[in-house]
Amino acid sequence: MKIQTLIEQKLKDGLNPVHLDITNESHMHNVPADSESHFKVVLASAAFEGKRQVQRHQAIYGLLKEELAGEVHALALHTFSPEEWQQSQTVPDSPDCLGGS
Repeated sequence: MKIQTLIEQKLKDGLNPVHLDITNESHMHNVPADSESHFKVVLASAAFEGKRQVQRHQAIYGLLKEELAGEVHALALHTFSPEEWQQSQTVPDSPDCLGGS
């Protein structure tokens, strides 16, 4: 199973999102072609209501601990409650990678 598919399934099962978008941004980094190491996750879930950003991120890290211990090097997380997502629906572009050679 592809890592992106696995991430999507775990987040759906664990957080029941009203919005979920996962983008493989590995191509923006100094990694081999077809890598699955850098992802941008935009997720809106009722599970995030009343939670601080750090708590939301910890929930995602907990669900993806195996992937983060393996091939996934970085996650750009943008988390929202359903109300926040309905009001905003904007996510910043990820910056260009400045690391590597």
